[in-house]
Amino acid sequence: MHERRTRLVCLDREDGSVRWDVPMGTWPRGLVVTEGRCLVLPQSPDQLFCLDLRTGAELWHVDLPRFSGHVVVAEGIVLVGGWRGYTPLTAFDLRDGRSLWQTAAPVRTGLPLTWGGGVLLGHGSDAWLMDPRDGGEMARWRLPEPLIGGELRPVFTPVSPDRCLARCGPRSLMALDLTSRAVDDLVGHDVDLVVEAAEFVGGVVWVRELRAGYSAWDPGAGSLLWRVDVGQPLMSGVVRADDGFLVAGEGALFRLGRDGQVIERARHGQRISALRDLGAGEAMVTTRGTLKALAPAPALDL
Repeated sequence: MHERRTRLVCLDREDGSVRWDVPMGTWPRGLVVTEGRCLVLPQSPDQLFCLDLRTGAELWHVDLPRFSGHVVVAEGIVLVGGWRGYTPLTAFDLRDGRSLWQTAAPVRTGLPLTWGGGVLLGHGSDAWLMDPRDGGEMARWRLPEPLIGGELRPVFTPVSPDRCLARCGPRSLMALDLTSRAVDDLVGHDVDLVVEAAEFVGGVVWVRELRAGYSAWDPGAGSLLWRVDVGQPLMSGVVRADDGFLVAGEGALFRLGRDGQVIERARHGQRISALRDLGAGEAMVTTRGTLKALAPAPALDL
């Protein structure tokens, strides 16, 4: 996690104690953990750092053009760049930071996603799958509506090895099919949605409404399953909890049954900003300045 503007901290999964704490530039645009390594792309300096996840020791760093943004790893290759169209896409070897290739011109894309044997990128009404080994195009889709401007947040959501969802326009969710190269209009909502990717949790597609809660959709048929309205906006994050789900408002957690109905509510003393899945039946609540790990079964105990 990033804290205190210039520090990167690794916390123990079991008790939250600090394993290591290192200086790492200012407010990172990108943070990726993979294969025992942590890749950090700070706003300044204009460099990409690769740290040993166990110790926090620097393994390598590379210089980047100013305003580089986005970092993703696929097939042992680190792909950097494309944020707002400021910089080319550049590929580095994950092992040693060696430069592999670079696009001839700046590329504009939302946050790339590793999917379908490549890296999925997109901007405007186009989405395309890139081969991370050489930058070649593997597939392309033309969207009926432009992709959302997600800045540094995800715009794509994988739901299977050959199907990925793309958030488009103010109310839509498109499904990209890798086999047929088709684009299906999966969700056309009747209210505006938050400018963020959908979530795929428990076999259900979740989209967050702009001034309300979540709506849940069938990933195949695109039919509405239920809406979660607790009388207040819900924060980002849906977590599996036993046979149901867990969502968060600003000041409370809500347990949902398999049908999306609220079956338990627990107040939280601090304003919640997000809810994240920790795996193994546990969740993490983030507030301003705090993290809290909890096991929501059999009851919400805050």
